[in-house]
Amino acid sequence: MNFIAWFIFVAAAILEVAGDATVRRGLRGGGFWFIVAGCLALGGYGLIVNSLKWDLSRLLGAYVGFFALVSVLFGRLILRETVPRSTWWGLVLILAGGLIIQFGRR
Repeated sequence: MNFIAWFIFVAAAILEVAGDATVRRGLRGGGFWFIVAGCLALGGYGLIVNSLKWDLSRLLGAYVGFFALVSVLFGRLILRETVPRSTWWGLVLILAGGLIIQFGRR
């Protein structure tokens, strides 16, 4: 993967995690405009992640691992959630799968 692909993955993951968190806040009493803002962020994620001209299975397979990492770190560092050991082990498995999809033989 080149630098541009990593940049796209970072931008897409930030939009997806922020969009999910914003929709969640809207549904839990934050109001309609939080839901709208979250949906716009999620739409932005979809546009950005699909700007890479890869096969969809390869693109999303590799992205899922990156997204899982950003999600767990966002929950831990930003939302101050306690992340159980089983989640960290599951993350390792997801990242391994993403690496296999990205770098496996075609």
